[in-house]
Amino acid sequence: MPKENVATEAPPKPKRSMSRTQKILFFTTGWLIVLMPFLFWWNTWFGRHLTDPQMTEYLLDDKKPRHIQHALVQLGDRMARKDAAAKQWYPDLVRLAGNPVEEVRNTDAWVMGQDTSGTGFHEALLKMLADSSPMVRGNAALSLVRFGDATGRPQIVSLLQSAQITVPTSGRIVDSDRPGTPIHQGGLLAKLQDEHGQTVEVRSPIPGRIRSVAQAGASLTAGAEVAVVDPATEQVWEALRALYIIGQLDDLPAVRAYERELPEVSKDVRQQAMETEKAIRSRSAVN
Repeated sequence: MPKENVATEAPPKPKRSMSRTQKILFFTTGWLIVLMPFLFWWNTWFGRHLTDPQMTEYLLDDKKPRHIQHALVQLGDRMARKDAAAKQWYPDLVRLAGNPVEEVRNTDAWVMGQDTSGTGFHEALLKMLADSSPMVRGNAALSLVRFGDATGRPQIVSLLQSAQITVPTSGRIVDSDRPGTPIHQGGLLAKLQDEHGQTVEVRSPIPGRIRSVAQAGASLTAGAEVAVVDPATEQVWEALRALYIIGQLDDLPAVRAYERELPEVSKDVRQQAMETEKAIRSRSAVN
């Protein structure tokens, strides 16, 4: 009988172990993957405590608006705790009311409402009612309520209303977000290509949720509506609380819009809207 061919298996190759240098590179890379997001968070987190010298440095750092915002948030916390040392930076709050960066003015308007005794705060807030940003105007109006000043009531009512965004020039939508998507202030709503082939970015002036937005391929003329953004819950809540104090009968249509049982209206907001209407009617009856 012929002999069967027997396959001979090759001996297993020894596993190559990483060299010392490779191990160091491997662990260093892994550490950096973990460390870098932490460092980014640490440097941008407004809750990180600032020393007094850092507060002064950050408030004067015009090259880094995030530093100014960080210091403003920290200062607002100190003012809310009635920290007397916070008064040394009050002149900076008045100065920053005219800062060219919208986010800085927005935070500044909120912070000045933390102490109604601040010299120059009331006057600065009144000027901010004419700011180009609806959010700055709104925050200034909300802070003025703490001063017992209802001058900003129209701006507060507008915080309850949806933002209707138009395109600055004619063109075709080449990309856009989806309806129902949450969006932050300054978030990208759509991209439009004008007649010269230039891309124009359309951004939301308020935080909230996209109710509608023109989709890719739509052709729009200058001034046409491209999107509608409903205001964020926090914004609505603060506006309703302010109108509880200063609201008038003319404001009721805007208030009642949040009394309806809708998925986008939370139970707390609906309850606040009803309480606000009750307070407005009670004041009107007395007057």
